[in-house]
Amino acid sequence: MSAAGDGDWRAAAEVLEQALEVAPRWAPAWLALGEAREKLAETVRAARAYRAALLLDPDDALGAGPRLARLNAASPPALPRSYVRALFDDYAPRYQRHLTEGLAYRGPELIAEALDGASPGRRFSLALDLGCGDGMMAARIRPRVERLAGVDLSSAMIAKARQRGTYDELHAEDICVFLEARPAASADLVAAADALPYFGDLTRLFGAVACALAPGGLFAFTAEASDSDAYRLHETLRFAHSAAYLEACAAQAGLARLTLLPASSRREKGRDAPGWVGVLECR
Repeated sequence: MSAAGDGDWRAAAEVLEQALEVAPRWAPAWLALGEAREKLAETVRAARAYRAALLLDPDDALGAGPRLARLNAASPPALPRSYVRALFDDYAPRYQRHLTEGLAYRGPELIAEALDGASPGRRFSLALDLGCGDGMMAARIRPRVERLAGVDLSSAMIAKARQRGTYDELHAEDICVFLEARPAASADLVAAADALPYFGDLTRLFGAVACALAPGGLFAFTAEASDSDAYRLHETLRFAHSAAYLEACAAQAGLARLTLLPASSRREKGRDAPGWVGVLECR
């Protein structure tokens, strides 16, 4: 919509309301109206529009629920899986170019460097790449891995990863479901480059990682940094986590910290987004 693209949120809202008079069951228009009203700081009207979108899209592929939670200064425990799947199915054709050229993304490089620092020269028999996307992480860890499995909610992303030919297994599936279905203690490396920002509460994820790892296995990840006590959902609909929360979830799962360092894996609005790179060990 040109008005929204020009930053004229008042005009955008008026156009959307006119469209909804003709097509009142058009869920994307309700979502866009909510976004316009939120930009105008009209939170009550924005919430009303988001609720309408959610009513028409109960699986919440549009992500109205998280936006509604943010209006109420709340952080849900997770994003709707249908939203994440739809987001990355749509994102797949332009994913790598946007990450590398638009966001200066370097999550895989940070993880590779962290692994070199925590366990220099170590090779792994089985690595699991969580939220593998189109396979950017594979290029960094494949040389030190005998067998590599990738998982992503998005079937479009999995199709892109398959084209690389670097994975032994690829699964279009929920990450936690994938981990919980695997034989216990079967992997010695789990990597998660830019997967944690799509989880708020990390309890289940870290527990599932710990179950999948053999004793001495490593979990290497990037995350966005929050100054809250636990985690917070940002305007980007990505979660940020505090160092204390990451360490608490790790300890609860039986994962010991080898390293957790400030590191930015991407840029947002022309600035480095505060983040973490961590390596945990299964005890």
